[in-house]
Amino acid sequence: MNADTATAALTLRYLLDYPREAARRLERLPAEDIAAVFTSQPLHALMPVWRGLTSDIEQAVLPLLPAKIARHILTELEPTEAVALLNRVGEDRRSEYLALLNPEIADELRASMARLPDSAGALMDPRFLAFDAALPVAEALRRLRRAGRRSVREIYLVGDGGRLEGRVEIQDLALAEPEQLLADLRQPIIAVVDDSVPREEVVEALEQHETLTELPVIDFSGRLIGVIHQAELVNAMQEETSLDIQTMVGASKDERALSSPLFAVAKRLPWLQINLLTAFLAASVVGLFEGVISKYTALAVLLPVVAGQSGNAGAQALAVTMRGLMLREISIRHWPRVVAKEVGVGLLNGLGIAATTAIGVYVWSRSFGLVLVIATAMVISMVAAGFAGALVPIMLRRFGQDPAQSSSIILTTVTDVVGFFSFLGIATLFSGMLTPS
Repeated sequence: MNADTATAALTLRYLLDYPREAARRLERLPAEDIAAVFTSQPLHALMPVWRGLTSDIEQAVLPLLPAKIARHILTELEPTEAVALLNRVGEDRRSEYLALLNPEIADELRASMARLPDSAGALMDPRFLAFDAALPVAEALRRLRRAGRRSVREIYLVGDGGRLEGRVEIQDLALAEPEQLLADLRQPIIAVVDDSVPREEVVEALEQHETLTELPVIDFSGRLIGVIHQAELVNAMQEETSLDIQTMVGASKDERALSSPLFAVAKRLPWLQINLLTAFLAASVVGLFEGVISKYTALAVLLPVVAGQSGNAGAQALAVTMRGLMLREISIRHWPRVVAKEVGVGLLNGLGIAATTAIGVYVWSRSFGLVLVIATAMVISMVAAGFAGALVPIMLRRFGQDPAQSSSIILTTVTDVVGFFSFLGIATLFSGMLTPS
């Protein structure tokens, strides 16, 4: 046995018996040398060592490997690991690697890469820096310079299988002694999300941790696969806010300012039709009191005042409750407290608005009967508006529906029907105190 054969045999034995230690030693070499080691070894010895490499080394070495070895690695990796690696190599090379794979495996990876557009996986940047906690500061700085990433605020520490274990801020790394280990600088992870969670949970993490500048994303096994940067976090919050505004008035989340007219019509028309039905319901209530209105025309003049005030009061209660649900400040079990609070607010506001309205109506009509009717109806309708504004979104959430999608339409129906019925019903009861027009 010559020296080269003996060296190859010892290297193979070392890779098989100590894959993690081998990965740590290989990471100190240039990417070309690491690729040469992988090329010289049998396929069965590669995967344990490859899984020990950190993400930046994987990204640098994969393009230098022969097609046969690259295919073997991508085939043997877990789908989430393979997807994370392919996302880091660029779209052009990604297509080349997928073409190397078995069609069934390639289709599975393509499906995994087609993440839901509103998920954390779609928002994340798959290019990140993750090092082993046992790495010396000097080596970490060398690899950081080699990566050439100037916008890095922190690096992440990973353990076996790429599992996220902590983070190190760049300023701490720069000020540390060269021989220190990254483990000595480790700080806890502030927040983390799974790649499949919706954008709402990403926004929630940002709202709970206002100092958050990056949000790590993990897969189902806890392996770090990407990072959502601050700009994406802010954009996600803005997008979520704007979508809630759209859905509350019956517009689709998918519609944009420059969407085609036909697309906008297809998304809006169904809700407008529903709104029309609820408007006819409110109109039918008015129709019940047609005789009273024709006799006392002042009622027709004041009818929009009651409906408008109750509608505004209901919208306030709805907005506060919706925000509480979205920020997880309240849950379904809090409904008695929320409803009681909004009913109390409606009662007090109703009394205050009724007093102001009574003065205005008396100055205008000089009718104590009309003052009594509108003041009583105002209190009743505003209490009902507070009740509905709090209860409607909670009940929609209870039955698995999106509260933002139809709360405002249901609320408008309730406030109009209750406002019209209370005003005209009380006017009918106290018709003897009214002066015919």
